[in-house]
Amino acid sequence: MKLKILQNKLKKGLSIVERISVKSLTLPILNNILIKAEKNFLNLSSTDLEIGIKWWGLAKIEKEGVIVVPVRVFSNFIGLLPEKPINLKVEKQTLIIESEKYSTKIKGFNPEEFPIIPQITEGESIVIDGPSFCQGLNQVIQIPILSSARPEISGIYFSFQKDLIKIVATDSFRLGEKKLFLRKTLPLHREYSLILPQKAAKEIINIFSEKEEKLKIYFSANQILFESLMEETSHPEIRLISRLIEGEYPDYQAIFPKKSETQIILKKNEFLNQLRTASLFASKMNEVRLKTDIKKGEIEIFSQNPDLGEYRSFLPGKISGKEIEVSFNYRFLVDGLLNIKSSEVLFELNGEEGPSILKPVADPSYIYLVMPIKGT
Repeated sequence: MKLKILQNKLKKGLSIVERISVKSLTLPILNNILIKAEKNFLNLSSTDLEIGIKWWGLAKIEKEGVIVVPVRVFSNFIGLLPEKPINLKVEKQTLIIESEKYSTKIKGFNPEEFPIIPQITEGESIVIDGPSFCQGLNQVIQIPILSSARPEISGIYFSFQKDLIKIVATDSFRLGEKKLFLRKTLPLHREYSLILPQKAAKEIINIFSEKEEKLKIYFSANQILFESLMEETSHPEIRLISRLIEGEYPDYQAIFPKKSETQIILKKNEFLNQLRTASLFASKMNEVRLKTDIKKGEIEIFSQNPDLGEYRSFLPGKISGKEIEVSFNYRFLVDGLLNIKSSEVLFELNGEEGPSILKPVADPSYIYLVMPIKGT
């Protein structure tokens, strides 16, 4: 292998693929990346056996070839080089790196030992707006928790329909649903429902959110592939493939209340600030108590910690329905509010134990369900 590539281009590629390389004692090959020179491109690949990432960059290829090298030392060294052309070549399973006054050798490994990253060759595909998809995904990404008993809630649920994509996440105490209403119908012969691991979803946001290009998605029975193209050519620049979580996602729509007992419209930022202040005096359960006063048109926010003291404030709002006094984990309310983009929020309550709903006013695309703290 022998090639020349710009330092900033190689650095960019390494920043994309190195994130999922893992320190593995049982499979040390996973601590490495595969470097391949082919035609006019340098290809970098990494995998943790659940996610695989491939990146291509234009390069001047003098001799095709392939090698596997430790990702950390290679990436750290490239990052310290000046923004000048870099020469890479392989001799006797050693990668030689040269740039102006710099020269180094990194011992490599047999490429045949590197795990094969699967590709989806059959099945349907769609093209969507990448930034919008990533923004929607980002509104629910922090909700799931790892659960060996219920692995299906460890991931993000997707429902791809003709003119709509639903993105859902839950940890059984709260749930977020984001709807992406599409301007053009998707060329799908059927609907696709799947559960993507949270780690893969986070990598999709990290990799594709700042790109203005379209995002192409390929479907298969147990895997999904995301692809973006180069600006200079129609050749792929990045491909991320991930396994899917097996199992049935909970029938989450059944837990959405059909009507609410109490409805409150609040200024989002004021509500958020008062919750954050109340959190300073919250108990070990992160409990904050809310009490409505319909006549005064306000809610009381109260928190108490036996070791620190207590906090009380009043927030004006448009309140209708029944009077209520209910407690929440303030962290759950704060997380929901942070993912609402409107200046006002609608807070729908259903007694001390029923599910409550937070959603933006006049925006049906996002809904956040949160359960109260019982027995207070």
